[in-house]
Amino acid sequence: MSDLETADGAGAPHVSVLLDEVVAALDSGPGDVVVDGTFGAGGYTRAILATGASVIAFDRDPTVQRFAAEFSATDGRFRLIQDRFSQITAYLEDASVDGVTLDLGVSSMQLDEAERGFSFMRDGPLDMRMGADGPTAADLVNELDQVELARILYVYGEEHASRRIASFIVKRRGERPFTRTLDLAHVIERALGGRKGAKVHPATRSFQGLRIAVNAELEELEAGLVAAERVLKPGGRLAVVAFHSLEDRIVKNFLAERAGRTPGGSRHAPPVEAGAPPSFQLISSKAIAPGEAELAVNPRARSSKLRAAVRTTAPVWSAA
Repeated sequence: MSDLETADGAGAPHVSVLLDEVVAALDSGPGDVVVDGTFGAGGYTRAILATGASVIAFDRDPTVQRFAAEFSATDGRFRLIQDRFSQITAYLEDASVDGVTLDLGVSSMQLDEAERGFSFMRDGPLDMRMGADGPTAADLVNELDQVELARILYVYGEEHASRRIASFIVKRRGERPFTRTLDLAHVIERALGGRKGAKVHPATRSFQGLRIAVNAELEELEAGLVAAERVLKPGGRLAVVAFHSLEDRIVKNFLAERAGRTPGGSRHAPPVEAGAPPSFQLISSKAIAPGEAELAVNPRARSSKLRAAVRTTAPVWSAA
């Protein structure tokens, strides 16, 4: 998955990012059970199945069903569950799997399908939902007050001109509501004074912020990490690929806390129990980034980071 979209609209075909590194971090083999929490087009699932392991895949996006047929002839080693990865504890018992992997953000497929409404370079309905329910991006930009809209763009999109953009959006929606992606992108572009030859489109951060808010992605990530902690066996491995600083900070802080490296919790979840025995051991103290060879064939990987850890025998941490 990725959050990168070039200003000229050109995009690479779907390629699983840091694939070899994720497979190495999971270290799965025959008899193991691995959760692919973000199935997408099945890139990680395909590589994990090739190690002889079984895969239980999760994805809230109903359109990924078309990719599941490829794995029907795997002797029962593949199962796709149509749900959010934060809900894995509703389907799996505690300490029941050998690995969990998460590939965060919006997928290349979602960006490239204009009808999904994720792209600011392709005209489509202003939707942005990864699933099939809940409010759309159009609902947010047409109904939220200016202060809340600016907050979403600033906090989730890391857009420093959020107040100006929000004022432009509110003024324009007073004339007619937003329904299309390119309409919103053009208003944001005007608010920021045009593109001026920039490689990164002016709407990039705003679209990221709206998408994260629509899909509650940060809350989903927080809950998913806690769920992974519950379902992993001692010695089981967690591998998470993030694409922007908000996601990566949550993963980094979670693993550092659970590995006994730092006190306190993240700003997206209640503080966790202080002084609990470490429930994870870090595989690497630093994030793993893609190499030059991967970046040459898949530019969408450029901001990706992999963090991985091994589950210890310690109990699951509880909320304070």
